[in-house]
Amino acid sequence: MITIRRSDERFLTQIGWLKSLHTFSFGEHQDDNHMGFSDLRVINEDHIQGGTGFSTHGHRDMEIISYVLSGALEHKDSMGTAAVILPGEVQRMSAGTGVRHSEQNHLKDQETHFFQIWVLPEADNLKPGYAQKDFSKQLNEGDLFLALSKDGREGSITMNQDVDLYLAKPTKGTRIDLSLRPGRKGWLQLASGQLSLNGQTISSGDGVAISDESQLWVEVEKNSHFLFFDLPA
Repeated sequence: MITIRRSDERFLTQIGWLKSLHTFSFGEHQDDNHMGFSDLRVINEDHIQGGTGFSTHGHRDMEIISYVLSGALEHKDSMGTAAVILPGEVQRMSAGTGVRHSEQNHLKDQETHFFQIWVLPEADNLKPGYAQKDFSKQLNEGDLFLALSKDGREGSITMNQDVDLYLAKPTKGTRIDLSLRPGRKGWLQLASGQLSLNGQTISSGDGVAISDESQLWVEVEKNSHFLFFDLPA
């Protein structure tokens, strides 16, 4: 089964310095029909104006992934981490027993565009942790590659849940066969471009819930950039 959540069906928060599109329920936007998918709890596509950002706030018991599409995201947290996340880089923060952090766009004249993704961890009260890696080289090659996983295989970042996150930036005319481990679910989030998934057209900003599909393939109709999650059933 393939169920498309169109870009314009997402919830919208717009507060001057921030435009945020929420695939699932978030903040004041609550809908029992869209509380997440498998262990995916949040997919927010955020646009932060220059010189602004999220002030220090707390999280716990969540795997938080930030993936920058353009601009830069300055991160500071109560674990002592201070880093800047650039396009092509993936950050994973395990909130565990509790972390406070801030996220700022320190570029005064440029918007920062990124995905923030929350995944439910395999257990509560885990030790907080942080990891960040640059995948620019793999993205430039255009092929699908593994960026996050539970076991860190193929050079991916580890996370505290049995979720695989793949990334790709294929060019027009490319075909990519996708696979899910047996009995698993999938989610595809299209950051930009246009493609068909098993013959169904997917446009920029669309998300796709996938279950009970033995074969999956993508045909790229415009240069595209997408995230693909292999998720527990």
